[in-house]
Amino acid sequence: MRIVKSIAEMRRLGLRWRRAGRRVGLVPTMGFLHRGHVSLMRRARRIVGKDGDLVVSVFVNPTQFAPHEDLASYPRDLARDKRLCRNEGVDVMFVPAAAAMYPRRGGDEFSTFVIEERLSAVMEGKTRPTHFRGVTTVVAKLFNIVLPEVAVFGAKDWQQAAIIRRMTRDLDFPTRIVVAPTVRESDGLAFSSRNQYLSADERRQATILWQAIGRARAAVRAAKRPLRPSALKKGIAELIGTRPAARLDYVEFFDGATLRPASSVRAGTHIALAVRVGRTRLIDNARL
Repeated sequence: MRIVKSIAEMRRLGLRWRRAGRRVGLVPTMGFLHRGHVSLMRRARRIVGKDGDLVVSVFVNPTQFAPHEDLASYPRDLARDKRLCRNEGVDVMFVPAAAAMYPRRGGDEFSTFVIEERLSAVMEGKTRPTHFRGVTTVVAKLFNIVLPEVAVFGAKDWQQAAIIRRMTRDLDFPTRIVVAPTVRESDGLAFSSRNQYLSADERRQATILWQAIGRARAAVRAAKRPLRPSALKKGIAELIGTRPAARLDYVEFFDGATLRPASSVRAGTHIALAVRVGRTRLIDNARL
């Protein structure tokens, strides 16, 4: 496996692969890799094949963190990330520095961002208003640097994946976006790098997100007609309130493709929720 830190070197590789007609897959990550990331790597490898080239980027992107968020404390373990990528047969691990991705030239700070205006206005975009402009900007930069044929994202960050897909379509990136299923622990908690923030007691309480999704699914299965979102939201808020460490940020029911709020909830409607467990903010989603 090749470790690349230079943008220029990564671009040279991407151009060389493209000219040779090689299939290139990209898995963008912020590191502290886990089984969820492994599933994305394996999906990308299946798509590009054993003769293709698989790139995993590891970059804790500062522009998607608000000043009060956990940029400084975000978990990092590059040595472990390298071992995991090698074990998965990754061809190139791209590890750029923030100063390279967002350079100051002649004293001028980086000032160009990619902004998606519709899908990013709801859910996470309401709670974290500058988050998605950081996500779209860094992913656009990675697409221009690596030149992948396909990029694989996880369904746990459903809104993010929808926004990246829209950006790719609207800006005509020649990259296919694949969204791979969420990988969960045996008790239903979705794998996340931030899970390591949880104490043992908080970790037990964090399963309330998956239980809330289960309650919504059960309600839809049992209903003879479409349900009112307000009634379901109230029930889920009450359920989450039974866990002393948990505090509901939001729960929404929406169309999985457009992210438009659902006027009624039925089979096929999507649910997303964000819950603070202690000081850790967790997100999850599912199709009902």
